[in-house]
Amino acid sequence: MNLIENHIYHVYNRGNNRQPIFFSDDNFKYFVRKMRTHLLPVCDLLAYCLMPNHFHLLVKANRKSIEVISPKSGPVSIQAFSRGIQIMLSSYTRAIHKQEKLTGSLFQQRTCAKQVSSEFYFEDYSLTCFCYILNNPVAAGLVNDPSEWLYSSYYELAHSVNDPLCNPANIYRDLSIKWENDAGMINTPISDTEILQLF
Repeated sequence: MNLIENHIYHVYNRGNNRQPIFFSDDNFKYFVRKMRTHLLPVCDLLAYCLMPNHFHLLVKANRKSIEVISPKSGPVSIQAFSRGIQIMLSSYTRAIHKQEKLTGSLFQQRTCAKQVSSEFYFEDYSLTCFCYILNNPVAAGLVNDPSEWLYSSYYELAHSVNDPLCNPANIYRDLSIKWENDAGMINTPISDTEILQLF
């Protein structure tokens, strides 16, 4: 994963062999705390959705995201955002292994990051990705309305949760939408062609 400053990325991963990664409400909440600890210091988080066997993030790379961290041993350096993802997923995996008495990989080996922003308007899929991520629980048949899914930034913003992970000012700055006026656009259908651009 090699991010470019000021670009927006769809970051996602799922359970190895599509297995569940969340087994209880407490697991979802624990993952959110991990995001706050390991991701917020190294990116601007614009949207997230945690699903039973996968997760989606929409992040904007900032100066801190692309800082290169040299390892204590070995020749490979890594960007701060990638290191944050690694630490978050490995520490979460250890907790789930202990809880569920599991072994082996919880997540697929590689977390993907697809750039969805572009300097060309017709190639910029940032807003489409934002809508796709937040409508994911509806598309999966888990809820009828995205505001009902507890484990997403849609829920946080729709219910005015204190200290949300995604700052509404950043959403407005980077996606040119105001939550209080434009939240309804999340339910706008996304074409198969557009979805292909997000992965």
